[in-house]
Amino acid sequence: MFENVTVAFIGSGNMGEAMIHGLLDKQLVSPEQITAADPRTERGQELAQRFGVRTTTDNLDAAIQADILVLSVKPQVLEHVLPEVRRGARTCSLVLSIVAGASIRMIADGLANPNVVRVMPNTPARIGQGMSVWTATQEVPDLQRNQARALLQALGEEIYVEDEDYLDMATALSGTGPAYVFLFLEAMVDAGVHLGFSRWVSEKLVLQTMRGAVEYAAASGDHLASLRNQVTSPGGTSAEAIYQLEKGSLRTVVARAVWAAYQRSVGLGGGRKVSRLAGRHPDENGPEEG
Repeated sequence: MFENVTVAFIGSGNMGEAMIHGLLDKQLVSPEQITAADPRTERGQELAQRFGVRTTTDNLDAAIQADILVLSVKPQVLEHVLPEVRRGARTCSLVLSIVAGASIRMIADGLANPNVVRVMPNTPARIGQGMSVWTATQEVPDLQRNQARALLQALGEEIYVEDEDYLDMATALSGTGPAYVFLFLEAMVDAGVHLGFSRWVSEKLVLQTMRGAVEYAAASGDHLASLRNQVTSPGGTSAEAIYQLEKGSLRTVVARAVWAAYQRSVGLGGGRKVSRLAGRHPDENGPEEG
């Protein structure tokens, strides 16, 4: 699928590096097939030393020979990058964008290329445990869709959605989700230190507890409320703790935070409105039921 396929990264920050690592770790491509463009010479040297890939500070140079063009720049520089890349990118290449808030139409028009895949990944992709939500234009052929899926599977889990509006929802839930988790972990660790644990011990207890709880939930298949009830005895310590969390409106605060993130994502994309939403894998017969 990736034989003799060249991949160019326009922007080589954390997510770009995660994708490079995933491609090489899963042996989908060799280092010689990858070009990483970044305006910082020292960053290019770092990636070349770490992965053996070709690097450049010239986006046009990276785009000219690319079969797959990965846009991983910051949103605020995209409008300056697109005209530069357009001069060299081939109109038949696959464009995979992870630029937050940048719509498919913006990318397709900016590059004069309809073969666009838009992705919302998250930072656990750096260790192969990411969650990527993606969609594609109708013009993207099956081969390129399969290439996009294989690339994203190298980062962790992936799910395809038909409607681009789902990407804003994914931004609020899974894209920024790690930040919510880290904040909750931080609060638990601080509480452990307040109780009297050293920070090292508190972090170990909290991280393993969270890891075990997540893996247990995924493996059991039980409803999350049922799992919570398993450790919440009447009149016990868990019941008292849950009561305080509910009294503090934890659910409401979380819901408001996710909704605010969603509205912000919509705003970054120019205020797109939600229309029909139907998420499924391309090889499935119908939309997933929620």
